[in-house]
Amino acid sequence: MKKFFLSRKLNIVYSLIAVVLMWVVWIIAFYAVGNRLLVPSYTETFKEMWLCFKSVEFWVALGSTFLRTIISFLISFALAGVCAALACLCVPLRAALRPVVAFVRILPTLAIILLILRWTENNKNIAPVIVAVLVLFPMIYAQIMAAADGVDGGLKDFVKVYGIKKHVALFKIYLPAICPNVLAQTGANVSLGLKIMVSGEVLAFTLKGLGGLMQSANISAMIARLAALTLIAVAAGIIMDLMFSQLVRITYKWNKRDAK
Repeated sequence: MKKFFLSRKLNIVYSLIAVVLMWVVWIIAFYAVGNRLLVPSYTETFKEMWLCFKSVEFWVALGSTFLRTIISFLISFALAGVCAALACLCVPLRAALRPVVAFVRILPTLAIILLILRWTENNKNIAPVIVAVLVLFPMIYAQIMAAADGVDGGLKDFVKVYGIKKHVALFKIYLPAICPNVLAQTGANVSLGLKIMVSGEVLAFTLKGLGGLMQSANISAMIARLAALTLIAVAAGIIMDLMFSQLVRITYKWNKRDAK
């Protein structure tokens, strides 16, 4: 137990050291470049950050980006889960899904946004969601399939020997074994979804979103505000990562309950 807490304290110290080093690099870059339109000062950036926190428009944009991120993640997770379950139950379907998932994975983001904006009659709120789903779905599907392939062979033999029905084995045996590995990556997936969402909002110029505010600041040459919004997006991604990473605890309780 002492080793665990010591390790956590060391991780916090290392993280703080990394933050300080990045701050020092920022200061050096500011004075080396000497152009506020290229590298803003940290004082201007934090002043703009404070002004953002006082703005209703900012909170509406932040909430909208969060909502779109969660929606796109849930759609991706549900779609990947269903496809992975069907692929595990039907080997030919797994083979058929392989090229489809590979195709979705390599789709160019910018081209897809331009096409979606045309198909949705320039709906700048829907385009980033669709793009995020197209990026997250193949990744989550691959994670679920990797977790399924990594299930202990003894469990598979147990199912075959005792002739357990497929749907019972899926919910009572395979899911409890797979979920810890899958949910452990949820935080990283959601934070990546936020990154993709903000990028999509920038490209689509979604006004009610962090990306739209960034694009507006860029057009107006408000570099300090752009830097402030970028830092806020990074902080939001870290918070979402930490929050959703706790979901793995649910599966441990699930496993304990089933074990009883």
